[in-house]
Amino acid sequence: MTISTAPTQAAPSASEWKNLLGVCAAIGEDLGFDPLWLRIAFAVPLIWHPAVVLAVYAAAGLVVLVSRVAYPAGKRSGANPCVATMPPPVIESLPSLATAG
Repeated sequence: MTISTAPTQAAPSASEWKNLLGVCAAIGEDLGFDPLWLRIAFAVPLIWHPAVVLAVYAAAGLVVLVSRVAYPAGKRSGANPCVATMPPPVIESLPSLATAG
């Protein structure tokens, strides 16, 4: 009897399973906003219309899948062009209130 010593793959850790299909994270990444807001937008109506929300989520998942297959590099490689970069605000020194009176 021989015992195989081939390395086995470890089960994914909890941090790798933090997204369900990664739909909200992918949309948030592509459009440049925090995916938490989209997750909340999916979770709240899930209470009243679960079938509709799950259908919309599945459709969004298909759109994300097609966009990832069609454009594998996409916008993920660079900065978001929709967000304008502004210099930090200039705060001038204000006179101290302690010396005023």
